[in-house]
Amino acid sequence: MGDRGPGPAVVWLVRHGESVGNLADARAHADGAGRLELDVRDPDVPLSDTGRSQAEALGRHLASLPADQRPTAVLTSPFARALSTAQLAVAGLDLPLRADERLRERDFGAFDGMTGAGIREQFPDEARRRDLLGKFYYRPPGGESWADVAQRIRSLLATEALRHDGDRLLVVAHQAVVMVFRYVLEGLTEQELLDVDAREQVANASLTRYEADDDGTLHLHSYNAVDHLVARSQDVTEEPDAAPTA
Repeated sequence: MGDRGPGPAVVWLVRHGESVGNLADARAHADGAGRLELDVRDPDVPLSDTGRSQAEALGRHLASLPADQRPTAVLTSPFARALSTAQLAVAGLDLPLRADERLRERDFGAFDGMTGAGIREQFPDEARRRDLLGKFYYRPPGGESWADVAQRIRSLLATEALRHDGDRLLVVAHQAVVMVFRYVLEGLTEQELLDVDAREQVANASLTRYEADDDGTLHLHSYNAVDHLVARSQDVTEEPDAAPTA
């Protein structure tokens, strides 16, 4: 076997735990509202109590791994919900943790805080343009498309490969970012990515794992795993006062 090429040996992708914004989004959709009820900017949206429990459950799972299988470094989005997830997940592991703005949530521009119903009501022309262009290439006014996020991820992978050569790297970010990582790392087409997105939503605090082969190419090992959260949910059924885990 030849020497492995430069880059991480393992990459875990984690979507942040459930946030107050996720709850507001669910309420808005259930009520048919056009806008989420939030009083903070998107970068400052915190985890919910359930989200904190999810991040702690993730941390227990990582700590339970054999020492030679645990993460050795952490990169995280600087947004509060992702940063808190990362900090809680590695609190007992004494790992270097850095925030990188290239992992931030996709910028929704003028649509920030709005539901699909609100967009169709207030921006009908843009809603039609989105339907025409599709989810991957459509860019909201003042915001980003998934293709824009892909440029960020390509930049991050290019600059971090040598810095994290041989590391088992934990990356904590957001749903669209996890999806675009798959697009970049697996060389998916637009339609293949959209098919994956349509089949299964990236769960809060889920784990997606890539392992490098001998030339350093990362290959998907598991996607959207939540076993560590299910185990936590079963644990707390005997503790009525504990926060539920989604």
